Amino acid sequence: MTTPLVYLNGTLTPGNEATVSIADPGFLHGASAFTTMLARHGVVFRLDRHLARLAETLRLLSLHVDITTGELIKGLYRTLDANELADARCRITLTPGPPGGRPTVLMTTDPLPAYPDAWYEKGIAVIVTALKQIPGDPMFGYKTGCYLPRLLARQEAAAKGAEDALWFTTENYLAESCFSNVFLVKDGHVRTPSLDTPVLPGVVREATLDVCETLGLDASDETPLTVKDMLGADEMFLTSSTMGIRPVISVERHTVGEGKPGPVTQKIRQAYLELVESDCAARDPHEG
Repeated sequence: MTTPLVYLNGTLTPGNEATVSIADPGFLHGASAFTTMLARHGVVFRLDRHLARLAETLRLLSLHVDITTGELIKGLYRTLDANELADARCRITLTPGPPGGRPTVLMTTDPLPAYPDAWYEKGIAVIVTALKQIPGDPMFGYKTGCYLPRLLARQEAAAKGAEDALWFTTENYLAESCFSNVFLVKDGHVRTPSLDTPVLPGVVREATLDVCETLGLDASDETPLTVKDMLGADEMFLTSSTMGIRPVISVERHTVGEGKPGPVTQKIRQAYLELVESDCAARDPHEG
């Protein structure tokens, strides 16, 4: 099997030969920002939004990485083309680099995983982790290298036979899952935690809200969501760049709605898939 090529500091190199400095704070302290994206038909879905969020993360966390948006776009598509991928999971990771050295810019593109059809046709189970999201903590609401708590919660979910774990804040408001935004549906109204909960400003979260507007679904309520709201929801679903929209049918031992993907979730998911297809078919990939 051919080793995938990665983009590291302006050069395409086999992934098993790519190295970073042991003095890089991204390696030592998790001082990095990243974004994970979906490529469809060789086009990265809403790349401009991913890069804008990445730049905002660098600014807010005072991570100094000297690379332009145009260079990121060019490098990402160089990597996609070199690996001859049309549908892919793409990631950009940026760190300040070692003291006195240049920043680290890493881009990877991998074949899109074959996610189980059952996730979308039958729905998934989730748990509630005892770990909490802390308002004001810069590790929440941003994609940084400090993801160990998310991995631990995901491992906890897997050990219990679930696919993901829901996070609540220290004030007991619903936030998100380990790697996805969460949505509730109640009486036809769509609700999701507001960004200042804090939650990640997910690109697919934003696209889902756009889809709701197009479909005429009310998704404007940003009132904090409680355990009661979660348990009273008719439907629930998670959104992420590569996994898309996954219906949730149970939380711990609680059954969500009728225990199967609900009609509103299915309608939103279908419209989202159509949005991805139309957006990625209509754009010149190298324009981002």
